[in-house]
Amino acid sequence: MACREVKAKEELIRLVRNADKAVEVDIDGRKTGRGAYLCREQACWESGFNGGRLEYTLRTSLTEANRQELINFSKGLFRVDPKE
Repeated sequence: MACREVKAKEELIRLVRNADKAVEVDIDGRKTGRGAYLCREQACWESGFNGGRLEYTLRTSLTEANRQELINFSKGLFRVDPKE
């Protein structure tokens, strides 16, 4: 959604808007609801949260608590380049 690169589904994290209009992480990719995919790169998650892209795509508004929950989840995803 954010970087618009084509990647294998296994490389992406699905976020889904549930019936309560909250956004949650869908690890298995099986939850019902409107979904959006982000890759495991920090820039993609930042782009998704900045400017309301994620909210626009999922057609919902994130509460501050929901936003913080997703940000906390994303912190464990960012790859560290072994070359650095």
